[in-house]
Formats: sequence, C-alpha cells, structure tokens
Amino acid sequence: MKKMALFLFLLFSINSFASYILIPMDAESQRNHLKAYGITYWTLEKQQKVKWLLNYRGGSFLLPDIEEIKKECQIRGVSFEVLSNSAAEAILTEISSPSKNMEAVILEKAPKIAVYTPNGKQPWDDAVTMVLTYAEIPYDTVYDEKVLSDELLLYDWLHLHHEDFTGQYGKFYRAYRSAPWYIEEKKNAEALATKLGYNKVSEAKLDVALKIRDYVIGGGFMFAMCSATDSFDIAMAAEGIDICEPMFDGDGSDANYQSKINYSNTFAFTDFILERSPMVYEFSSIDMTQRRRIPKQTDYFSLMDFSAKWDPIPTMLCQNHTALVKGFMGQTTSFAREEIKSNVLVMGENKTNGEAKYIHGIKGKGFFTFYGGHDPEDYTHRVGDPKTELELHPTSPGYRLILNNVLFPAARKKKQKT
Repeated sequence: MKKMALFLFLLFSINSFASYILIPMDAESQRNHLKAYGITYWTLEKQQKVKWLLNYRGGSFLLPDIEEIKKECQIRGVSFEVLSNSAAEAILTEISSPSKNMEAVILEKAPKIAVYTPNGKQPWDDAVTMVLTYAEIPYDTVYDEKVLSDELLLYDWLHLHHEDFTGQYGKFYRAYRSAPWYIEEKKNAEALATKLGYNKVSEAKLDVALKIRDYVIGGGFMFAMCSATDSFDIAMAAEGIDICEPMFDGDGSDANYQSKINYSNTFAFTDFILERSPMVYEFSSIDMTQRRRIPKQTDYFSLMDFSAKWDPIPTMLCQNHTALVKGFMGQTTSFAREEIKSNVLVMGENKTNGEAKYIHGIKGKGFFTFYGGHDPEDYTHRVGDPKTELELHPTSPGYRLILNNVLFPAARKKKQKT
C-alpha cells in the first residue's frame, strides 16, 4: 500500500509539473505581440513544434517547456505563462469541442523567407522588412536577377516590396520627375533591364512577375502590400501590350490598349480600368484611394470571422486581439469590391465604403495575400517621412496581420482545392 501511495504521489507530482509554455496573444495579457511571433519562429528554428491556438485568447501559441525558450521570452520582453500538463490538456480539450470556434494547428518548420526588394532600400522603406527586423525573424533579399535565375525555389515565403511591375516607376512622374532619387532609380532600373537583356524596364518586370506567378503556382506563398498588389496583376493582364507612355519607355503606348487587357491572367482583380495619364498618381480603378471620403478618426476595417475548424487558413491569417483594425493609406490603399474575382476571399473590409483591405486566394498549389496600404502605424506615409518606431507599437493589430502570413507556411497543411 505504501508503495502504491508513493507511486500515485509521484504520478500526481509529475503531471502537476510544468510542461508547456503558453504565449497569450489577447489584448490584456501580451505586452509585445510582434516579438511573440519572433519567439515562435525562433522555437521552430530549434526544431521544436508549436501549436497555434486559433481563436483562443487572440491566437495564442503553445510551446514546449524548455528553459531556453523562457529565457528568450524574458530577453525579448514577451509575456508567457507556464502551464502544467493537465492545464494544457484542458485548454486543448476546450479547443477541440465542436461548440467552440477554435482549432489547434501544428506549426512544424520555420519557413525560409525572401523579400523582393532592390539594393539600397532601407528596412524602414517597407512595413514587412521593418516588422521582420523588429520581431527578429531572418530573411533574405532577392531582386530581378535572382528571380529570373529561379532562386525563388529556395524559399517558402515571398514578400513583394512596394514595387511597380508595370514599368511606370510608381506613377511618381508628375510630382517627382525632377527629384534626384527618381532620376537615379529610373537610371538604375534601365541599366539593370539592359544588363538582363531587355529593351525596356516594363519587359523585364513582366518576366519577373511571370516567374513569381510560376513560383506561387508551384506551391509558394506570396504576400504583397500597397502598389505591389495591383501593379503585379496589371502587368500580367497587360502581357504583350504596351501600356507605358513615352516618358517611361521611350515610345508611345498601344492604341486602345484597355480593350486588349486579359483579366484571366490575374491573381485577384478583374474588369478594372487602367489610368492612362502619366500625370495621375494612380494605376487603375482597383485602388480606392482617390474615391474614399473617410476621416482618419473613423478609418477602420473589420476582420472577417471564419470557422477555425473548417476554414483554418483564413482563420490563421486573421488572428488578432481585435476584430477592428485602424486603416492606413498608401499608393494602393484598398481594393474596389466589385473588381475582386469571385474566387478570392475578402478577409478585411470597410463595408460602408465598399472597399476590401485584406484579401487571400489560391493559385495552383500556392497561396497569395494582398494587403492594401503602406504602413499600419503611419496613416499617410509619404516619400521622405521618418521611419515608424515599432518599439512604440509592439501590440499593433495591423502589423500582426503581416506576421500571421509569415507563420502560415509553417502550418501542417490539409489538401486544398485549386
């Protein structure tokens, strides 16, 4: 009897010992949401699996109870809770209940990340590179030469910097054509296109876009923000058509080019009208920037609510500690709802203004997410504005959406319909 009592005591004691680390992601408990993603990525790099608890306390993470992880949380200022095995099992049991809109998704491997960006760009020129740096998530940079050499095959996740894939240099002509930085960037782009064997920048950018398309179709994950979203689709829709005016490529555009646009080539958008004038800072009717009349104080978009058990992918991408996220501007601020393809999922929207902010789709074996706007914590980011200090915004809901996408390729996948 004494031996049995001792055995039961030891068994109870072992089960009471801490065996998991919970990184809560709700508004009340987590003091640095952004760095919490970095901790999760760092844990995956150590060949440790993580459970992403969808819709549980803002999308919390359940990690193994390893002393090194706890120390890293303390160093980076990430809030965490130590759970006994029985407490963790109780949470997982709650999550598995059919009555709960929750799910536990296993994250298996740290995705290898690439950012498509030209040389010389600083991390603060782009929200993704900025938040990756702040969260301490490593990434490589690639540009036209590497993309055309098929180096994207080395990566699981690709972000498109605020690029213009149409060869119109961001439509900055009217305001900045005499600015030294504009002249230098145009000169460098032309030199690179020539080096790569192209007569025009637009031709080089089209081939880059087509390589990226093939990367996604083959199973890659592409995330784009601001002008990289619509200009990417426009470039593919205009394949074989000259839509550039003489100040961009040295000759005139094709006559009646709007009627030749092939919408079947695009990822997300359809039936859009291109902006012909080089003096207008806009690519097409996709973007809502010039049509929206929303004061900054009331500019918010809502995240959609999905079934965690039946729709885990959009649920992952929408994890947050709030369903209402501050809006922010960009060259491409948001997307006209009526010009989004029917097979593309709207995950964030301003319904009263008829605009989508955050969309996702499947292309072949891969995935893409488009996010409108430039910087979630800089409402009207302009050329030359100082960088955003993310130390001042460690719980930013807008930036969390970016990091959801970064972790998504780490998730154990179920077969998806194309």
